[in-house]
Amino acid sequence: MLEPLTHPIGSKDAEWNESYYFVFFDKRNRIGGMSRVGFKPNKPEGMTFFFLFLPDGSAAGYHATDNGSHYPRSISVEGMSHIRKNDESWKYVFNGSMVVVKNPETLPDVRQNPELISDLIDVEMDARFSPIHEVYEYSEHMTPESLELGKKSGDQHWEQIARINGTIKLGENEFRIKSALGQRDHTHGIRDWTGIGNWFYFVIWFNENLAVNPAAIVMDDGRLGSGGFLFKGGKNIPLKEIRLLGHSFRDDGLYPVSTELELIDELGDKHRLTAKPGRIIPIPFEDSAGNKSVLVQSFGDFELDGTVGGYGSYETLRRVKG
Repeated sequence: MLEPLTHPIGSKDAEWNESYYFVFFDKRNRIGGMSRVGFKPNKPEGMTFFFLFLPDGSAAGYHATDNGSHYPRSISVEGMSHIRKNDESWKYVFNGSMVVVKNPETLPDVRQNPELISDLIDVEMDARFSPIHEVYEYSEHMTPESLELGKKSGDQHWEQIARINGTIKLGENEFRIKSALGQRDHTHGIRDWTGIGNWFYFVIWFNENLAVNPAAIVMDDGRLGSGGFLFKGGKNIPLKEIRLLGHSFRDDGLYPVSTELELIDELGDKHRLTAKPGRIIPIPFEDSAGNKSVLVQSFGDFELDGTVGGYGSYETLRRVKG
């Protein structure tokens, strides 16, 4: 069963948010992308970003906001649309111009330094999302402590893995995506981008029979508000506990270098996960009080219990310390 796609506004808080995320990576074409469409109806506001990590090492980016007038009738902001199909598959459509930079880390700086832009290209995406398993909802399986610690990152959180097929046109070049792995998530609740000091969220695929999706908020005292699941043998196995064994960053304390986790699933089995990010796109946030944080989007390399070759999204959020 597909989860409800829109919800009554659960709070009068201006930051109450409903968001939809889509990520995929095509190993054959060496191209990956991630898109988020989010709505804050109490403001009102709609927001989207769309990033593409390109085969030559460069990256393309798109960001737009509007007044959210389409919400909840459609999940779209400007050129990006996340479309539910009647058969419970999804379609992801984009049409617009994207800024290209040779070094993905410089993407947030192009407004102040337009000389960083190496190209401006017209992009069209038409991607079909065909699920390979049942939707997994985090909060149903989280401990009371994890639910309490996770209040600033949303109340409910659904995940689903799929095969991705379609096309991406970048100017004169066209990439045909055939049975690549991808994933979507859907959250609603208050999401405080600057009030959380540290989180990580990994979407990891090994093959169509093995994937893992651990996520956690890391408190200053070391406690974790964690959730996620292991997909193995066609089943969703909840992660009951995540232990942070190592989490290293560059000297700036913002850009990740590596992560090592112990995952304990609902069956009582322990798993060791190691992760390293690839190219990085940082997304800065600043609230009205001047608090700042940096969200990192990357595709990483992962190893689970000695099984190598894992790949997928490596995301961290870090508060900028004054």
